[in-house]
Amino acid sequence: MTTTAHAHQLETVEAPGHMLTKPAAKVLAVLRVATGFVFLWAFLDKTFGFGFSTPSAKAWINGGSPTKGFLASVEVGPFQSFFHNIAGAGWANWLFMLGMLGVGLALILGIGLRVAAGAGTAIMAMMWLAEWPLASGSSNPIVDYHVVYALAAIVFALTYAGQTWGLGKIWAKLPIVQKNRWLI
Repeated sequence: MTTTAHAHQLETVEAPGHMLTKPAAKVLAVLRVATGFVFLWAFLDKTFGFGFSTPSAKAWINGGSPTKGFLASVEVGPFQSFFHNIAGAGWANWLFMLGMLGVGLALILGIGLRVAAGAGTAIMAMMWLAEWPLASGSSNPIVDYHVVYALAAIVFALTYAGQTWGLGKIWAKLPIVQKNRWLI
């Protein structure tokens, strides 16, 4: 059986340099949207205070700080004083919230996955450092949900996961994206 015939038999979805089976592409699309919603929900709850992790009184639109409670409560780790110093800073609030919104929307829509992977990984790395699972009594001191979300975002970018049930194909054809491939 030739490679082409074998690929056709597997019902593939092709992207430049990559090949996925259609079921794998669909599962990645579902995982991409679900992961995007994790980021988007954090943005929405902190903005409007739905009462899940952020009460209404501490919502960003009501004058609350999206970073103060979490960063001010950092109890362990070599970066404790750094996180305490930036807790509640306006620039930290804006960077965090724009990052959560941007990564969430990019993953849900399937666009800009390379940028989303970089930003999402940076956000998750900073949150991992703030929680410092190595000394905080975490059930797994190395690989926690921050690491898993970061790796998932990277996989989405590397597999062109935005092309299935997303706007990735349309996005990739935009002139600005064609000129700046890092925007894919």
